[in-house]
Amino acid sequence: MNQERYIEQNIVEALETNYMPYAMSVIISRAIPEIDGFKPAHRKLLYTMYKMNLINGPRTKSSNVVGQTMKLNPHGDMAIYETMVRLTKGNGALLHPFVDSKGNFGMQQSRDMAFAAPRYTEVKLDGICQDIFGDIDKNTVDFVDNYDGEMKEPVLLPTAFPNVLVNPNQGIAVGMASNICSFNLNEVCQTTIAYLKDANCDLSETLIAPDFSTGGQLVYNAEEMKAIYETGRGSFKVRAKYRYDKQNNCIEIYEIPYTTAVEAIMDKIIELVKQGKIREIADLRDETDLSGLKLTLDLKRGTDPEKLMLRLFRQTPLEDSFSCNFNILIDGKPQVLGVRDILKHWTDFRLGCIRRRLEFDLDKKNHRLHLLLGLEKILMDIDKAVKIIRDTKTEAEVVPNLMAGFMIDNIQAEFIAEIKLRHLNKEYILKRLEDIDQLKGEIADIQKTLGSNLAMKKVIISELTALMKKYGKDRLTEIIQGEDAALPQAESFIEDYNVKVFLTEQNYLKKISLVSLRASSDQKLKEDDRMLCENEGSNKDELLLFSNKQNCYKLKVYDVPDAKASALGEYLPNLLGMEQDEKIIYMTITNKYEGFMLFAFENGKIAKVPVNSYETKTNRKKLANAYYAKSPIADIRFLAHDTELIAMSDINKILVFDTAKIPVKTTRSTQGVQVLTPKKGSILAKVAALDEVAITDFDYYRTRNLPARGAYLKPEDAPGEQMTLL
Repeated sequence: MNQERYIEQNIVEALETNYMPYAMSVIISRAIPEIDGFKPAHRKLLYTMYKMNLINGPRTKSSNVVGQTMKLNPHGDMAIYETMVRLTKGNGALLHPFVDSKGNFGMQQSRDMAFAAPRYTEVKLDGICQDIFGDIDKNTVDFVDNYDGEMKEPVLLPTAFPNVLVNPNQGIAVGMASNICSFNLNEVCQTTIAYLKDANCDLSETLIAPDFSTGGQLVYNAEEMKAIYETGRGSFKVRAKYRYDKQNNCIEIYEIPYTTAVEAIMDKIIELVKQGKIREIADLRDETDLSGLKLTLDLKRGTDPEKLMLRLFRQTPLEDSFSCNFNILIDGKPQVLGVRDILKHWTDFRLGCIRRRLEFDLDKKNHRLHLLLGLEKILMDIDKAVKIIRDTKTEAEVVPNLMAGFMIDNIQAEFIAEIKLRHLNKEYILKRLEDIDQLKGEIADIQKTLGSNLAMKKVIISELTALMKKYGKDRLTEIIQGEDAALPQAESFIEDYNVKVFLTEQNYLKKISLVSLRASSDQKLKEDDRMLCENEGSNKDELLLFSNKQNCYKLKVYDVPDAKASALGEYLPNLLGMEQDEKIIYMTITNKYEGFMLFAFENGKIAKVPVNSYETKTNRKKLANAYYAKSPIADIRFLAHDTELIAMSDINKILVFDTAKIPVKTTRSTQGVQVLTPKKGSILAKVAALDEVAITDFDYYRTRNLPARGAYLKPEDAPGEQMTLL
C-alpha cells in the first residue's frame, strides 16, 4: 500500500527556488522592452527576417518567417505570428512599422477583426530597418547563443534612432508592467539632437506631445506632460475626430483613441441608448473599409451634433486615457525612466555602437594598410619576387622565402604569394599603392573620432538628420488645449425633470417621473413588503441612503433607471454592492446639501449632523461611519429647518422637544446629546413629527430643558389603538 509523503518546506525558500526564476524570466526575457525599443520576441523575429535577406529581397509567405523564427524563439507558431502582426503596416499599430506586409493583418482599432492565417499573407522588412540593423555585421552589438547553441543572435539591435520612444510598447510582467506611448519621429530626433548638444535642454520645446498611428486629438495639459517627461509616469487624454455630414444628418467618426476599439465604442453607445440616457441617435453603423475607419451615427431631426459629441466624449471611449509607465530594462534591470534619462541611456548605448563600429573599421583598414605596405616592398624588385617563387622547390617554402627576401611578415608574404600572375605588373601594383595615402588619412580620421566623444556625437547627429529626411512624417495626432479641449460637466448633459423616489422595506428602489405617476399611481409591491420612504425631487438631485450598518450610500438620481408604478423597481443590494445582511433603513434626497440629519438612538441620545457633512469632492459612492454605532438606532430623519418633534419610549413616556436645543455636530459618528432620559430598563422607541400623532395636548409633554424624562401618555391621548407612532 502506497503511503503519501509530505515534505515540509519553508514558504520563503520555496518561492525563491520555484517562483523567482519564473518571475525574472518574464521580466527580463519577455514583457519589458530594452533600450533599443524591442522585446526579445520582436528582436528574434526581425533578426530572422534580416538573415533571410528580406531587407532587400521580395516578400515571402509569413509562414516561412514563422518557421525560421522558431530557431531563435522556442514558442508556438501563433505566438510568433501574432508578434509579427503588430509590427506590420497592415495592422497599423506602429507609427513606423518594421514589416512591409501584403494581406489581411487585422486592424489596431478593431477588437474583433481577425487577421488572416500566415499561409495567406506575405511580408518583408520595411525600409526603416536599414537603420535598425545598420552595421550589425561590424561588431556593433554583442551576440549570444540561441536556446540550443546552434546559432548566434544579437542581445540588442543597433538602432540609429531612439526607437524606444518612436513606437509604442506595452507589457505586463510579474509584479510590474510597462506602457510606453509613441512620439513623432521628427520630434524625437530633434529632441535627441538638442540633448546631444546640451543635456539640460528644454525637452518640451522639441518633443511637443505623444503621437499615435491612429491619429485623434490629444488633450494637452502642460503640467501632466511635464510630469510624464520627468518621471515616466502619468496619463493624458486622447479624443476621437469626427465630421458632420449635413446632407445626410449624420456624424462620421474617422479617427479614435489608440487605447480603444470601434466595437467598444459601439457597445457603450448602444448601452446608453438602451438606458435612455442618449435619445438623439437613430442608428449606428460601422462603415470601415479599405479607405479607413468610419463609424456613422444617424441623428434624429433637430439634434445639435456638437453638443451630442461632447456628451459622447464624456460618456464613451470616444475620449480615453493613456496611462504612461516608461519601464525599460537597462543592463538587465527594470527602471522607470523619464524622457531625459531614456535619452541618456540611449545615447550611451548608441555611442558604444559607434565606437565598436569605428574600431571594427579601424582594424580592417589597418590590416589593409599592412598588406599594402608589404606590397610596396616588392615594387622595388618584382623580378626578384618572381625568381624567389620560381626557384622555391616546395609550396610550403614560398612564404618563408618571400619573408626572408623582402623582410616582410607572414601575413604580408601570404598576401603577395596569393597575387595572380596577371597582376604582377607595375600598373596593378601602383594602383594598389595609391590607396596607402588614402588609407592613412582614413585611419587618422577614425582615430581622431574615437578619441573624442564630441566627434562621435556629431556622427550620431548627422545620422539622425539624414534619418529625419528619409522617414520623417507630419504628426498624426492633433493637439488641442484650452477652450477646444474643455468638456462641460456631466450634469449638464442630464435631462432634468421632476421625479418621485420610493424605498420599500425589502430594499426595492423606484424612480418614477411625476408625469408617469399621474397617469398611474397604483404601486406594485411584493406581498410581504411595504413602503418605507418616498421623496420628491429632480432627476439631477442626489440620494442619501442610510443602512443598518452605519453606512451612507450616495446615488445620483439620474443613475437610477426610470420605472413605472407597476414595476418592483431596482434591488438595492445589487445596485449599491451592499454588505451581506445589510439593509437600507432611511432615504432622503438633496441637491445643495442643506439642512440636517437627525439620528435618535435607543439610549435616549439624539445627534444633529449637517447634511453637508456627507458631501464629498470626489465621486465616492459609500461613506462609512455615517452615524453613531454603539447604540441601536431608533429613528433617522431629514430636517430642512429646526422644528418640534415627539420622542416616545417603549413604556409610553412622551417628550415634546425643539430640535433647535440640540447642538450641531459636524462629526458624522457623533453620539449626540441626551434628550430623553429613559427609565431604567426602557429605551427610546420612536421619534415623530407633531402631525404624525393623535395627541391633543402637546403642552403637557413639552419641556424647557434637555435632557428630560418626559410624561406618561395620558389615557385620553391614547383611546384604544389610536396612539401609534407610525
